[in-house]
Amino acid sequence: MIEPVQLPAPWRDVRLTVVVPTYNEAGNLPVLVERLLALPLPGLSILVADDNSPDGTGEVADKLAIEHPERIQVVHRAGKEGLGRAYVDGIGRALEAGAEYVAQMDADLSHPPEALPGMLGSLLSTQAGVVIGSRYVPGGQLDEAWPLYRRVLSGWANFYVHTLLQVRIRDLTAGFKIWRADALRDIGLHRVQSNGYSFQVEMHYLATKLGHTILEVPIRFEERLDGESKMTTATKVESALMPFKLRGRHRNITRSDAGPAGADEPSDSTPDESSRSGADKSSHSTPDESSR
Repeated sequence: MIEPVQLPAPWRDVRLTVVVPTYNEAGNLPVLVERLLALPLPGLSILVADDNSPDGTGEVADKLAIEHPERIQVVHRAGKEGLGRAYVDGIGRALEAGAEYVAQMDADLSHPPEALPGMLGSLLSTQAGVVIGSRYVPGGQLDEAWPLYRRVLSGWANFYVHTLLQVRIRDLTAGFKIWRADALRDIGLHRVQSNGYSFQVEMHYLATKLGHTILEVPIRFEERLDGESKMTTATKVESALMPFKLRGRHRNITRSDAGPAGADEPSDSTPDESSRSGADKSSHSTPDESSR
């Protein structure tokens, strides 16, 4: 477990909402919440979007919200509609509640919560619209326990999507990231139609098309210890077809089509170089002219 970066006063207090979609994660959610609330980020809150999990994850989330009423909110959704729909719902509610920055992460503990302060510092020290916790930039790692077929599938998916969409991101399918609220409003959640894991690709594609800089910083991706992967055959089929749909759906989108930016973006005063939280190790991805 890494040691969280200590951010300077104006940065550690920003309103950061971590959106966590859940489906059958009753065993992992309390551990994740404990680690998130232990971070040196007093402005951090958690929004759990549960898809009516049959294992009682929703009830577990409610108990955690009772214990931490000022920092945890639970959204109970009618049923399992896919990762993308849960994220659109959760992110939309976070923006409505006044979040300045919105983080996405899985509930299965594959994404290290302790990396969030460093990712936030990297975002605030640049003009990027989003920072990705990346497995595939220098310094990024995959848990040795991750099965070979998952490694091959992930590597092929990134190559396949990059070839079709020409988006210069090494970890195109990454699900661990922090967005500026203005970038999310600019993208417009109403445009996002993906249901499954291809949601991540669609968000990256839209951000690129609209001219937002995407920053990748290295993380170690862990294999889940409790529960089962939600990757199904239907999800794989959707992910394979989605790049073709995205090229047609968003072909003509330009910066002038973007939604209104939020007016509550805080000023990011730059602290001294010692607190830039590893941004020098990052990979900066800028919009690819061929994808405009």
